[in-house]
Amino acid sequence: MFFKQGRYSGFLTPISYAIDLLVINLFAYFLPINFENPALFHSYISLVWILVSVKNSFYKIFRYTKVANILKLLFNQFVLFFLILFAYIGFFKQPIMSRLALAEYFVFVFIAVFSIKFLNYIFLMRYRERVKGNIRNVAVVGKNSKTKQLINVFTEQRQFGYHFVKGFNPNDQEFNLTNCFEFIIENNIDEIYCSIAALTNEELTDFIDFADNNLKTLKFIPDNKNIFSKKLKFEYYDYIPVLSLRDIPLHNTLNSLIKRTFDIVFSLIVIVGILSWLTPLLAIIITLESKGPVFFRQRRNGIDNREFYCYKFRSMTPNDNADNHQASKNDMRITRIGRFIRRTSVDELPQFYNVFFGTMSVVGPRPHMVKHTNEYASKVDKYMLRHFVKPGITGLAQVRGYRGEIENDVDILNRIKFDIFYIENWSLFLDLKIMVQTVFNALAGEDKAY
Repeated sequence: MFFKQGRYSGFLTPISYAIDLLVINLFAYFLPINFENPALFHSYISLVWILVSVKNSFYKIFRYTKVANILKLLFNQFVLFFLILFAYIGFFKQPIMSRLALAEYFVFVFIAVFSIKFLNYIFLMRYRERVKGNIRNVAVVGKNSKTKQLINVFTEQRQFGYHFVKGFNPNDQEFNLTNCFEFIIENNIDEIYCSIAALTNEELTDFIDFADNNLKTLKFIPDNKNIFSKKLKFEYYDYIPVLSLRDIPLHNTLNSLIKRTFDIVFSLIVIVGILSWLTPLLAIIITLESKGPVFFRQRRNGIDNREFYCYKFRSMTPNDNADNHQASKNDMRITRIGRFIRRTSVDELPQFYNVFFGTMSVVGPRPHMVKHTNEYASKVDKYMLRHFVKPGITGLAQVRGYRGEIENDVDILNRIKFDIFYIENWSLFLDLKIMVQTVFNALAGEDKAY
């Protein structure tokens, strides 16, 4: 799964892309535009539409987005689309193409996309308001004019799809951070809105740490937006400004779709091109050296802290300590073939099945054993933040030297630092860079590859 659990609206963006691409291609097919090469024209308009959409964030519409913003998106999208569409005539030298027919095509596409976008917007508003679907449970911390206005938005603007559960007043003598955190967990609160004016710096830090360690979305209600860094993202719920502390690129549906598509294609190449012949060969060698299964599976924690079975080629003799103790240097449990496949990272290749079936990604924070997750979650600050995305076969921390056995606190702290950097700065280019570095490291050999 490449969409956050329970966030069904994440499917809307790829569906909207597909519908709009179908519309612009159907009109091109049926209208008498007189293009000489149909395949070239269809490819051109599809690619142009996608690139312009990404540039304009055309499909980045939230539940609280205003109609004026949607109109602005439509204007920006179709101005660029119009210019690039007519550039096709000169760029590909189309003397017989009808400019009038091309203008008619543009008008029909505009009307169709405009209608679809607004019908979809109205439908979703009515769906959230009447059916109560795709609801976010929210809690508000602070009691002042801003929080009252925001609570009114949540309770009165039902079409936004927010369910206001409780408000907390830090000035109340009975207010207690521990009780507040317990309530948020017990009542499955999805998003927390904190008034900065109502909390001390220490309390703000506690809320940030709590949200990071418990996979909760935390947003701030500012008292004066001029005091904040321009890197923080402002959003408006009706006319109430709200600050987003952390923007995770892979929570963007298009980015998730790109990464998932890459994962499927790349994992299939490895499964068919390498594992199809390497698996039976290693199966013979592994079973000849020691009796036991060819594959080793172990429960680990993945996205949203959900447990899954992580697969490897078995590199140890079967033992009862596999789920409790990491492999260490000169570990007597490791077989001779096991030392080779661990040193070359060949033992990790079956995890491409995990990638194909969606429990892992090619690149991401390395998944830890359940025992270690439980241990570090309470000991290492912001440790749980790494579970906002899928775990990976390789990751930024691993190519920077923090792979294998965790020998001291510095190892886990640096690993988390690089994991968080990756989560907050993901790009497809970064994934490719990490993959190339992983191959180089495997060929050169690594000190902790044991």
